[in-house]
Amino acid sequence: MKQIERIERMEQNLERATDALRALNDALDEYETVQEALQELDTYYGSDTWKQDFSDDEQGRLPNTLKRGVLSEDAIWNVLEEYRNLKERLESLPL
Repeated sequence: MKQIERIERMEQNLERATDALRALNDALDEYETVQEALQELDTYYGSDTWKQDFSDDEQGRLPNTLKRGVLSEDAIWNVLEEYRNLKERLESLPL
């Protein structure tokens, strides 16, 4: 590889790494802030409170305009499973 090509390639590597690390750092900041929310969802899902909310929704006791993704059986489970998978992935990464 010629000198100019090498320098250009290394410059591209530097820019790519800088962008990726900045994006990862921002994502990890957000990940840290969502920990409490994930714990709260985990506690809520499958609890008697969730079951009552689910039942009330099925019986039409909740307003039609209310967002109710948390009452679908898959939505919370999917996000919690994704969270567990992400934790495993982060733990397996070499430092």
